[in-house]
Amino acid sequence: MTSGGSSSGTSADPCHKPRHPLHQIAESATHKLLLKQWMKEEEIVARRVALRESRVDAVRRQIAALYCLFFVLHSLVLLLLYHASASVRPPSAACRRSWIPCLCSLVCSLAIVWAVRYKADTESVLERLLEREREDGLLLAKCVDELKRKGAEFDLLKEVDALRRAKSLRVEAKGGGAKVRKWSARDLATTVLLALSCGALGLTRFVLCDQEPRS
Repeated sequence: MTSGGSSSGTSADPCHKPRHPLHQIAESATHKLLLKQWMKEEEIVARRVALRESRVDAVRRQIAALYCLFFVLHSLVLLLLYHASASVRPPSAACRRSWIPCLCSLVCSLAIVWAVRYKADTESVLERLLEREREDGLLLAKCVDELKRKGAEFDLLKEVDALRRAKSLRVEAKGGGAKVRKWSARDLATTVLLALSCGALGLTRFVLCDQEPRS
């Protein structure tokens, strides 16, 4: 009798082991639905992050192409003007008409500077959106891991409400901590391009008027 009772007691002990959290989630319809929803949102956020990253890279390539266009354009213009002014018989005629290539150079320079600034602003906006998407992905991944770890002990109302509060607090912290920048890298790039544009105008005038005979 004693051995039988002890054997039945020891055989019943394994039944009292806690079930795995994933098994608890599979048995609970609400927890299972929430896990599927969050995992689906994780995939959507990951796709959005990949899309944002590709767009940021594309804008950066466009900015680099505009820089190259700026230098190549002015180099070719100065070279062509130098050869053209040397072939003009009255050298003073090329100097009198120097305002035409100077005006064209100025218009092209301003157009490229505006395009660079526009693309730089676009890059800044895309980077902020990319950062937000990455933070959403990290927050969702944390919630999914917490749900898988706790299983049925995961309080749906409490945890979902905590997730919403975390998102709202993050937005408020970013909005309140935003500082107005008086100077940025975009302003520096614009200033450098404008200075180079003025230098190109001076070189254009010098190339066209330096061919005059000196007494």
